[in-house]
Amino acid sequence: MPATIVLGAQWGDEGKGRVVDVFAEHADFVVRYQGGNNAGHTIIVGDQRLALSLIPSGILYPNCIPVIASGTVVDPKVLLAEMDMAAEKNLDPSRVRLSANAHLIMPWHRKLDAVKERYLGRNQIGTTRKGIGPAYTDKYARTGIRVQDLFDPKIFASKVETALEDVNKVLPRVYNTLPMAGDQIVEEYLGYAERLEPHVTDTSLLLWEGLQQGKQVLFEGAQGTLLDVDHGTYPFVTSSNPTAGGALVGSGIGPKAVDEIIGVAKAYISRVGTGPFPTELHDEIGDKMIELGGEYGTVTGRRRRCGWLDLVALRYATRINTFTRLFLTKLDILSAFDTIKVAVAYRYQGEVFTEFPRQQRVLYECEPIYEELHGWKTDISGARSFGDLPPEARAYVEYISERVGVPIGWVSVGPERSQMIEID
Repeated sequence: MPATIVLGAQWGDEGKGRVVDVFAEHADFVVRYQGGNNAGHTIIVGDQRLALSLIPSGILYPNCIPVIASGTVVDPKVLLAEMDMAAEKNLDPSRVRLSANAHLIMPWHRKLDAVKERYLGRNQIGTTRKGIGPAYTDKYARTGIRVQDLFDPKIFASKVETALEDVNKVLPRVYNTLPMAGDQIVEEYLGYAERLEPHVTDTSLLLWEGLQQGKQVLFEGAQGTLLDVDHGTYPFVTSSNPTAGGALVGSGIGPKAVDEIIGVAKAYISRVGTGPFPTELHDEIGDKMIELGGEYGTVTGRRRRCGWLDLVALRYATRINTFTRLFLTKLDILSAFDTIKVAVAYRYQGEVFTEFPRQQRVLYECEPIYEELHGWKTDISGARSFGDLPPEARAYVEYISERVGVPIGWVSVGPERSQMIEID
């Protein structure tokens, strides 16, 4: 710090929420810079379990300001429900700050997301159907509606009417779905304005002033590098940039403010939804990873696909983001296996790829080239120092660090905040 970026190094679901929670204790601001309520994280503190999809993890700390920045798309109903949930758990939602420039997820975005996926059938992308993609589509078409528009009722109503002129032509003619009523949408959304107004501000300025005062700012990415719309496994990606560059654009902060970029990776790898996955396991080992790792989506509850760690992908994520350190999560899950495999390259039509391939067909049809390491077959959930880990577990961590070329600064051995090992 003063500014640190924490983001996923795989296809999301790496355990970023609990990692951000660890660092948030010492942060003055925790910033969500992209995405919407299509990604969630679960934080476990003692007997308290908090599942969040929009509010950053900093809500847990009374001296920290959670910030939802301009690069996000926000469903106001979901945000207010999360604030209410936080209040029920004796957390103070009045600290939440929301960018006036963040774009709103409107009811037609959710509708279009759902009908498009249904229309695509077997070719569907596997979205969460929360309206995130259509909201970003409108943003970049410059027809989106922003948070600040809620506070000018005439402008807001006009923008809704204009948007529905096109939407209500598409819904019945293309998707055989009923058109939507604009007056009901206007009434609903203007009803959110009064509760949201105390939270709305120029978050870029807020963060800049904090940095000028020496405050510590933590940027929290949603999803993961391999789901980045520009650098991920397109089109099976999210609609924003979870990568380090996205943190700067989405929050309105320049690159010189950032001191550290921490990549979060599981000791294995998972993916939810469709898309290529070279190391996916379709056997009892994959099933065991899902069972032991609780591999079900926080937001959707969807069963995740699991496989051995992919170092080709992890090296790619390191290059894209220039990670300074890695945080390795769920090392304890691998305690169940006698032998642990790691993909070090791909083989496709006789060619060996040690770097992430530019053609998606390679990712679909390649054969992973594995190296095997010894497992440790013992419970490591009680380890609190690197020396407490069995030699085989330490060797696995060191192997990853050496192959990726980035120090591993932390390892988690369980879901609790205390089940974290800091490596000197």
